[in-house]
Amino acid sequence: MPRAHTGFHCREQKRDATRILELDALHALFDDLIQRASQCVPSTSTGAAPRTTSTAAAGAASSSSASSAGPLPAAGRSSLVTNGFSAERTVGTSMGRVSMDDSYVKKAKAPMWDGGLVAASPRKPGGTAAANSAAVRLDDSYGDDKLKMSLIKLASMIEVAAKTGARELNFKGKLMAQIEWIPDSIGKLNGLVTLDISENRLVALPPTIGKLSSLTKLDLHANRIAQLPDSVGDLRSLLCLDLRGNQLTSLPSRIGRLANLEELDVGANHIVSLPDSVGSLTRLKKLLVETNDLDELPYTIGHCVSLVELQAGYNHLKALPEAVGKLESLEILSVRYNNIRSLPTTMASLTKLKEVDASFNELESIPENFCFVTSLVKLNVGNNFADMQSLPRSIGNLEMLEELDISNNQIRVLPDSFGMLQHLRVLRAEENPLQVPPREIALKGAQAAVQYMAEHAAKKTTKPQPAKAKKNWAQFCIFSRPNKRKHDRIDTDMID
Repeated sequence: MPRAHTGFHCREQKRDATRILELDALHALFDDLIQRASQCVPSTSTGAAPRTTSTAAAGAASSSSASSAGPLPAAGRSSLVTNGFSAERTVGTSMGRVSMDDSYVKKAKAPMWDGGLVAASPRKPGGTAAANSAAVRLDDSYGDDKLKMSLIKLASMIEVAAKTGARELNFKGKLMAQIEWIPDSIGKLNGLVTLDISENRLVALPPTIGKLSSLTKLDLHANRIAQLPDSVGDLRSLLCLDLRGNQLTSLPSRIGRLANLEELDVGANHIVSLPDSVGSLTRLKKLLVETNDLDELPYTIGHCVSLVELQAGYNHLKALPEAVGKLESLEILSVRYNNIRSLPTTMASLTKLKEVDASFNELESIPENFCFVTSLVKLNVGNNFADMQSLPRSIGNLEMLEELDISNNQIRVLPDSFGMLQHLRVLRAEENPLQVPPREIALKGAQAAVQYMAEHAAKKTTKPQPAKAKKNWAQFCIFSRPNKRKHDRIDTDMID
């Protein structure tokens, strides 16, 4: 019943929006006729009575007529009243009155109206303004709750944007709280490049969203979207998709068809698993899946060979797939706040890796071959508590390491090779039962600990061996035993 009621309510609002658009078109025709008639009347002197024209405007829920009157000085001042919005514009040359609410449509070299709205580009006789130079921009006053857009106003703006060939639409936080969907007419904007509908209360997207063939950036963060339509996979030009802060539990498998996608943010949702088709995103550079309910990452993630940053913290991961070692372009890896017990040994092949954050896990140790990642600059393995008791012996191979966090573990002794970390400038080792180096040395800073360990290792290699004690004759007699058989033979000969 609620769904049927909502659908009926939606159809009614669409019908009202259509009627208003038809009225707008009719008013535009009357305005054009009035302008033509006014051009036939000779200009009057300054003291003469001003001309009066009438125009009709459509309301948010029902149509009503309104009249406006005012002088038209030579500078070319005119007023705009349409769909509940009014603004005055002052331009250098005389311009006619327009009734369509296209004040938010910005075109190349367009004059600016008072109040922050952008005027449409003047049309040349016998020609039209270039459609691909149009961009839609909303006035900041829409941030006021009283001035947020209704569904009818939204539908009207989409129609205007479709007619002007808009390339940019920004509805960030502009929609009324009652609006939970976008009209199907959004699919008409096949020239749209950027669409921002973030920070609203949308619960769904229309299937027609897939018709935005030119779209490169889609920002839907901070809504209430629970499911994406499969048609999202038809956005072949998409480069950036921001879905963080919604109520998604899964992603459609067709998301793997976004062959040009470079950035995908699905953080702060309720996603349980990622589809295997994620591996088809071979141009993906940034994957953000933090704060979800993931138990594992798909093995196919190893096919994302362009991946530079992987943020998978605040999940329920118990391990990373061995395929992570195939991400040869990876520079940043964050898996903090998970249940990971060990890092894959294949990470040794990540020759471009610079930052690793594996804090707040259940790590027991770090693989010895992890120290082959000599490009590493930051390493955080802190807060693994009772599980981590030592660092790899060859940690000194990480010659580029600048920051190391091993706090809140059970590490007692640092490896001798620690003294080779000459670039280390930040060391966090608090809450460890450190003995070598002593706690007071570690508190002095990174270089103090490095120097201490270097001297400690040098002393171990040059420490003299204790001289062996010489055996005296008494010790020789005590520990040497005569040959009993030979002694008995001598006694027999003497008797004979």
